[in-house]
Amino acid sequence: MLNKKNTMKAVVLEKPCTADELKIQNIEIPKVKDGWVLIKIKAFGINRAEIFTRDGFSPSVKLPRVIGIECAGIIEDASDSHFQKGDRVFTMMNGLGREFNGSYAEYTLVPSSQVYPITLSETDWTKLAAYPELYYTAYGSLFKSLKLKNTDTLLIRGGTSSVALASIQLAKSFGNTVIATSRSKTKAEFLKEIGADFVLIQDETFDRQLRKYFPDGIDKVLDLIGTPTLKNSLKSVKQGGIVCMTGCLGGWVIENFEPLDEIPSESYLTSFNSTNVNKNTIKDMFEFIEKYNIKPRISKIFTLDEISLAHKYLESNSANGKVIINVL
Repeated sequence: MLNKKNTMKAVVLEKPCTADELKIQNIEIPKVKDGWVLIKIKAFGINRAEIFTRDGFSPSVKLPRVIGIECAGIIEDASDSHFQKGDRVFTMMNGLGREFNGSYAEYTLVPSSQVYPITLSETDWTKLAAYPELYYTAYGSLFKSLKLKNTDTLLIRGGTSSVALASIQLAKSFGNTVIATSRSKTKAEFLKEIGADFVLIQDETFDRQLRKYFPDGIDKVLDLIGTPTLKNSLKSVKQGGIVCMTGCLGGWVIENFEPLDEIPSESYLTSFNSTNVNKNTIKDMFEFIEKYNIKPRISKIFTLDEISLAHKYLESNSANGKVIINVL
């Protein structure tokens, strides 16, 4: 029998299921071991990767598992690390919620090497929890992979995704001209309201729309759709331009892709993913956020007990920003 003093609430995925089937359980708080620290979770963001796992499409994830790939909180037990109890930290990726239990809980035990201090002056945990995975992906894509300059024109394909919204925010604060795409004409005004200078509809007229405003092409393209649009994105850049593939919303493999033909001469194709987190990129990201006073765009906040509602809300595609679980 579990000792209530040593238990915590957690969402344990025992088998693939629907959002309605996600349940809160009481399980034992993880025991600290050398090289790992215990984090008391304050809040965490919901990601589509977790829905993918919940649906049974992550064969490398061995069940049962507490899922969740990111969180923000405080050090509860620093073990043998350089951290101190009470330090504000966040963690994400690198096996969290996949190889070992993740963030859908009140506590998580994480390798100290993948715990990062929060250096922002912000004190609201729901806002702090919106930064890690989302803004790391957006910032890394723009400034590490695309080498964005403030004079660049930037095309963002898949403009209504949460990473796209964060990218628009970062790029506009930096002074860029931003072009966003959407499959829905009804989203055009929304994207302009949050900062996009141009909104192009993702349909068969896309090339004509783009060349009307930018006959010589675009400097940089952030492709969050991936395989269905990548070839066209490469055709959209100026000579010397860069395309970064960050999203894979349309699948993983491009058939009949010939790099010599598809990548324009003197131009570049790169990528960004957050699987292996770079501490220097985190440091640069926080400095950028503080310098430009970037506030996260949060769509809706739920409690841990409302995890099913949070998943259904994200699946509804009505979220215009990050979905946050408040564990306080």
